[in-house]
Amino acid sequence: MEKRLIIDHTLLQITIDRLCSQLIENHDDFKDTVLLGLQPKGIYLSERICKKLSETLGFPIPLGCLDSTFFRDDFRKSGKPLVANTTHIPFHIENKKVILIDDVLYTGRSVRAALDAMIAFGRPAKVELLALINRKYSRDLPIQANYVGLGVNCLDTERVLVELREQGVAEDNIWLIDKKNKEA
Repeated sequence: MEKRLIIDHTLLQITIDRLCSQLIENHDDFKDTVLLGLQPKGIYLSERICKKLSETLGFPIPLGCLDSTFFRDDFRKSGKPLVANTTHIPFHIENKKVILIDDVLYTGRSVRAALDAMIAFGRPAKVELLALINRKYSRDLPIQANYVGLGVNCLDTERVLVELREQGVAEDNIWLIDKKNKEA
């Protein structure tokens, strides 16, 4: 099995702290800024970032979760019916600065779908993207993250596996795995 650790639990916490610092630098008072975690795995990261920002700033930051399943350009290609995840946005995004948060930025298609899904809730003043892992050289669409935890050079035969405690694993780790491996 070819499985290579690229971020362990210690480095992940340092990375999240750095990303939060960058957000604070660029969003002075967070008065008109909201966070949206992209379903399914971006929500775990967005919850951690929201918690860290709220602790650091001393007030709650609005957090929602967005599912873009039926806005994807490939959702009808699946042979089986898709099940959507929850969308929960308990605030208005009209004229807000929205930070979309996802675990891995790969082709850009999920982010494009999320932008379409988000517009159903209003027209934001600005949209930024935070990605924990940026898979370099694999973009199908001209989408780039404003905030990146780590840029990773990946072959088409590899995938990035983000394991967070909230998903039921014992320890946070991020792996680079060969797709040919059946055990992963």
